[in-house]
Amino acid sequence: MNLFEDILLVNKRTFKKSVKSFRNNWILIFTGIVYGFINMALTLLISTFFTGILSFLAGLVVAIASSSLISNYLYLLFNIINYDKITWADFKEGFKFFLWKVYGIFFIFWLGSFLLSAFVEVIGVNPQLLATIVTVLVIVGLNPLPETVYQKTLSSGESIGYALEFMKDNWINWLIPNVAFNILIYLLTNNWAIKMFSTHLNFNFDISIKGIIFYIFSQCLFSFMMIYRGHLFKLLSTSTPRKRMYISKFYD
Repeated sequence: MNLFEDILLVNKRTFKKSVKSFRNNWILIFTGIVYGFINMALTLLISTFFTGILSFLAGLVVAIASSSLISNYLYLLFNIINYDKITWADFKEGFKFFLWKVYGIFFIFWLGSFLLSAFVEVIGVNPQLLATIVTVLVIVGLNPLPETVYQKTLSSGESIGYALEFMKDNWINWLIPNVAFNILIYLLTNNWAIKMFSTHLNFNFDISIKGIIFYIFSQCLFSFMMIYRGHLFKLLSTSTPRKRMYISKFYD
């Protein structure tokens, strides 16, 4: 099987599974509203109680709360990709299921950023240029990190290593649909979805009929993309081109 045939096969199979999963789990599109209100409540809580001597704890609370929301979203995707359904029990359990793995990744990123800042000061490199280069490398090289977190039983550090290895082996099959999705989302919604652990597109609280319809449409695109990514990652991480060609003879 040549590369072009493999790309077509992978995306054909992924698309079919994604359509079915999205149809069965369309409720996912409304999680962004829930996360938005939780973030508002969290901001109010921190500004009210974490002042003065307690202000140094605010950063820790925000990091843990953000990790919890991401954990919740990833756990919902985990159930959609593996069981093709999500329940209220899944939603409640999700806040803690991947919490410490996600928090561990944030800590590693923070530590890396701290060391990079110290390195920049020593060698005198343009910090803005270096930050841009590192950001692009992280966005591309670790792009499948969310899927790695919820599909592979690995530690935080191991997840980062696995995502890099996955991209080395599957970068063409992974980037083509992801770039296409992001361009489509930007053209239709004027939003990019390149943030590492995005759980929803921005909600501007426009409660007009037009605003609500636009938000639902945007979330449909985003949710379908995340489901597509999940099925794509599962297929690519559990097969080789040779295996996919062999299986296609019997199931496609």
